[in-house]
Amino acid sequence: MAGLIRSEDVQEVKERSSLEDVVREHVTLRPAGTGSLKGLCPFHDERTPSFNVRPAVGAWHCFGCDEGGDVISFVMKVDHLSFTEAVERLAARVGMELRYEEGSGQGGRDREGGLGRRARLVEAHRVAAEYYHRALLESAEGRHGRDFLRGKGFDAAAAQQFEVGYSPRSGDALVHQLREKGFTDDELLTAGLAGRSSRGLYDRFRGRVMWPIRDITGDTVGFGARRLFDDDRVQAKYLNTSETPVYKKTSVLYGLDLAKKAMASTRRAVVVEGYTDVMACHLAGVENAVATCGTAFGPDHITTLRRILRDEAGGRPARVIFTFDGDEAGQKAAMRAFEQDQRWASQCFVAVAPAGQDPNELRQSAGDAAVLELIDSAVPMFEFAVRTTIRPFELSRAEERVQAMRAVAPIIAGIRDSSLRPEYTRTVAGWLGVDVEQLGQEVRRAASRPRAEHRQQGVRAGADAAGPPAGAGPEPAPLPPPDLRDPVVQAERQLLQVALQYPSMLPGEDVVAIAPQGLRAPVHRALWQAVRQAGAAGSNGSHRSWTESVAQHSPEPARRWVHELAVANLPVTLERETGRPPRRYVESLVVRVLETGLSQRIADAMSALRRCGAEDPEARRLSEELTALHRERARLRARTE
Repeated sequence: MAGLIRSEDVQEVKERSSLEDVVREHVTLRPAGTGSLKGLCPFHDERTPSFNVRPAVGAWHCFGCDEGGDVISFVMKVDHLSFTEAVERLAARVGMELRYEEGSGQGGRDREGGLGRRARLVEAHRVAAEYYHRALLESAEGRHGRDFLRGKGFDAAAAQQFEVGYSPRSGDALVHQLREKGFTDDELLTAGLAGRSSRGLYDRFRGRVMWPIRDITGDTVGFGARRLFDDDRVQAKYLNTSETPVYKKTSVLYGLDLAKKAMASTRRAVVVEGYTDVMACHLAGVENAVATCGTAFGPDHITTLRRILRDEAGGRPARVIFTFDGDEAGQKAAMRAFEQDQRWASQCFVAVAPAGQDPNELRQSAGDAAVLELIDSAVPMFEFAVRTTIRPFELSRAEERVQAMRAVAPIIAGIRDSSLRPEYTRTVAGWLGVDVEQLGQEVRRAASRPRAEHRQQGVRAGADAAGPPAGAGPEPAPLPPPDLRDPVVQAERQLLQVALQYPSMLPGEDVVAIAPQGLRAPVHRALWQAVRQAGAAGSNGSHRSWTESVAQHSPEPARRWVHELAVANLPVTLERETGRPPRRYVESLVVRVLETGLSQRIADAMSALRRCGAEDPEARRLSEELTALHRERARLRARTE
């Protein structure tokens, strides 16, 4: 990144730059009185010209949007550049050498007056891009790249439009080319275009299709390279330029130089997952499409797009649409994007093709119109996140509905516009088949937690729902810690403490009556199952042997809780005579847990009844079952009266 430009050089750049010439590249100007020019403002939609330029004084102003300034501010705004970048752009335009403050970094020119480090690296990338492009279109070896692009639905015209290239397999062809152009070995290594071995320098990219990655100003700063040959020693399907002084993968977006104008005018951005997807979108008419370059979409990308989209709180809403593949990796990518949703002022959307195709595949199979339709059919990211989160749950089972409800509650609670939460709560309750008030309580509980906490929980639930990462080993998945703020979960914990510390106080019929799936916390379900499997050890063996038996029957992720619960103090005063908790207290825990299981069964039956039609014969059976369950719950409650 360039350092501080000397103030006298900044002033000279302004004096030597023609404001009229710079503005005319973006605005059609007509005379408007003595010394003034007028045109349609490039920064907001208008039908009557209100954009005025006074070349003699080097100033411009729009009376429609109240924007104005000098030639530097115009370049900054129209090209979405920083102050330093705008000055450097203008200096290059007038052929001026800039000087930088001592110790502030090296910019466009060095002390000897030649091109500075950054400019040299950018120039090396420009030469490399031209070389790769010629190799693709003109060399015999480039046929491999042409065949690949043709298989993706791209002809020579498309390759020329995006300056796609091919890196020869010889090993040092680009190195020789750049050396002939006067670049040093150190520059090639620093630019990431070459590597070094005992034999000398070699090309970083060999035998791959090459996409030039440009920054927002249009300078080529890196490459994305697609593997073509099975004997390629680099196994990675895509290889990207490593971090360099001019290439930061967390901030660059492929296609941004082509998309920024459409983004600014439509205030809409489309984020796709790959280079060919960007090409497909632009060719289909979606000219505001960009993609990340070998990294996840992150905060720096958001900052860049927000500046272009003018995404500001209280302003006219912009729209950001993410497209993802329909596979597991695509779902995970969507949930990662959802994690960043709070960083936007505007609402984000997600578009997924019905068959799970990416935009390039969709264009090949169904044409340009299908790509346009995909973007237009995007749904709010919130809705996509909820549906992704609840998809793995079996909603016909009560305990699964409860788990799904708790998984989506933090997502609903995280909606920025709180006035939308009631409506979304009703909608999601219908998807789940649960009572609206029941889900509403979970949402209110989630909303009372710190925002970062419930957002993280919601995203983690969605990521977990998408499944384990590809290639994951057989290690057991960790169980989430029980939410002890839930009074039912607290009762479950205390009942397990009784079972481990005072097993003889629990009648065998109660142990059998309490089904593991009736407990809310996953770890409690696992431990209760272990208690039931351990059987008679609690009555016949020592306390230690009983605890160890339960631990042995517990799955590995739950085992560490066995010893914790075996020694944790109960929140009641033990009886002096027996040294045990009061029997009435133990009875209340049994009733509480049994009643929770019954309530889940009742909710299960009611949900099924709501899904039945008026003439469905199943409705009568469900009504009879509900009556029996309500009677059983009443008898249970009578145990503690």
